[in-house]
Amino acid sequence: MDLTLIEYMNEQLSLVSTDFKRYMYDKLPWEARLVGLMGPRGVGKSTMILQHIKEQTENVQDKSLYVSADHSYFSTHSLIDTAAQFVREGGEWLYIDEVHKYEGWSSELKQVYDSHPKLHVFFTGSSVLNILEGEADLSRRVLLFNMQGLSFREYLELFHDIKTPVRSFEEVLDGKIRVEGVEHPLPLFYHYLHEGYYPFSLEGHFQQRLQQVIRLTMEVDIPQYANMTPATGRKLRRMLGIIAGNVPYKPEATSLANEIKVSRNDIPTYLMYMEKAGMIGQLRESVGGMRELGKTEKVYLDNTNMIYVMTGENANTGNVRETFFYNQTRLNLEVTSSRVSDFQIGKYTFEVGGKKKGNKQVKDVENAYIVRDDTEYASGQFLPLWSFGLLY
Repeated sequence: MDLTLIEYMNEQLSLVSTDFKRYMYDKLPWEARLVGLMGPRGVGKSTMILQHIKEQTENVQDKSLYVSADHSYFSTHSLIDTAAQFVREGGEWLYIDEVHKYEGWSSELKQVYDSHPKLHVFFTGSSVLNILEGEADLSRRVLLFNMQGLSFREYLELFHDIKTPVRSFEEVLDGKIRVEGVEHPLPLFYHYLHEGYYPFSLEGHFQQRLQQVIRLTMEVDIPQYANMTPATGRKLRRMLGIIAGNVPYKPEATSLANEIKVSRNDIPTYLMYMEKAGMIGQLRESVGGMRELGKTEKVYLDNTNMIYVMTGENANTGNVRETFFYNQTRLNLEVTSSRVSDFQIGKYTFEVGGKKKGNKQVKDVENAYIVRDDTEYASGQFLPLWSFGLLY
């Protein structure tokens, strides 16, 4: 292989640590022929690939190649030719990072897959990409996975070396959860809400880095995928700012369309792109148990870190609480809006608030819980909000 690519891979491997791994690491079918890991910018997809390569035997590493699709090498070389040369030289494991930055990635991946039946290909990409609707039919070939940012549990391990196991939903409802070695979890929890969702927070200058992630996602990633003009990308970013100032935002397509000067009919599509890209979360009503079919009741920013970066001292405490609850529960649970309270998960109803939040609103509701952000430990139907951050 080209020495430039080999040197680039070795340099990236030397920079990565294997001490901490994201929740998806052990869930991925690394042995499969074609695997895609999608997710928002900055959640650790690239690191995960490099960790996997680094943990392989020397023999396997010698047959592995890690490339980034935006490397200058690909300005004069194609993925197809690179894969072909790699296979000729005995390569078996090809890892392509940030595939969305390579024009024509979908059709070339299909050709690589079909031409080299013994080659294993693993790629990462922006979560806004819809692989199953790509220009080439990858849907029958690829195993696709999505990853979101750090849970509170992962934050404790990565930032503070506090290891605690994943808890089940039932364990959280039981209210007996403790984190060994942590008598008072709230100070750690409040720091997580401000700067703990993205692993890159450890690198410093967090607000500036997250602002950049937001700008690139809204003005580059989404417009590039949806064939939008730069002007539309700027309108999307303004739309996100409007949502940030009104969250939890109750969608009103006409006023939002007038505000950013687009067609009312475009608003649902724009919200969908923003949700896929990890910028917002849409809480829907339940329709026959199918959340995806329900009408959007509220729109949240994707995570609490975004709230503080975008609104600063004006961050609404109630919104922060609800955003955290929705963000941490939605990964493994079917979360919908509640007709009598904030959230519904199966047969359970949840009202989210502070220490003054009583059970008046749900006193006649079966299987109802009050979730408080300033409570350290559970008591009866009153549960601490932080405990829902241990679900993954």
